[in-house]
Amino acid sequence: MPLHIKNISPPLTSKRFKSATGNTYRTERADRMARFERLTHFLDDAIKLPGTNLRIGWDTLIGIVPGLGDMISATLSGYLIYEAKQLGVSRWVLARMIGNVALDSLIGAIPLLGDVFDAFFKSNRRNSRLLKKHLNKQNAG
Repeated sequence: MPLHIKNISPPLTSKRFKSATGNTYRTERADRMARFERLTHFLDDAIKLPGTNLRIGWDTLIGIVPGLGDMISATLSGYLIYEAKQLGVSRWVLARMIGNVALDSLIGAIPLLGDVFDAFFKSNRRNSRLLKKHLNKQNAG
């Protein structure tokens, strides 16, 4: 016996979707951006080294643990890339973000040299700048 469904509303048009959920969409987008910034700060800039202007993040400290630390770091950075994709960045920007994380992970895997590189390269901060630049262009035009 086939199931008959009556009174199905018409598909949502973009105009109807925006008017129905305008504030929720903006709020969700702002929440995603805030999560992105918090995690970026945590991973790349959370700790100020005493006596210097240098800031390091937990990415650098986690990376000290050989193998596992770099995998955890790459996973957290991958989550940031996922958030950027959800915010609607272009494939080109996603590719650049993935390249930043890949470079950070590859060189970060080299003992000692990789840890110093992690402290200065800050792939997540670079990805944050790429995301903001893309979103500003998208909002401007």
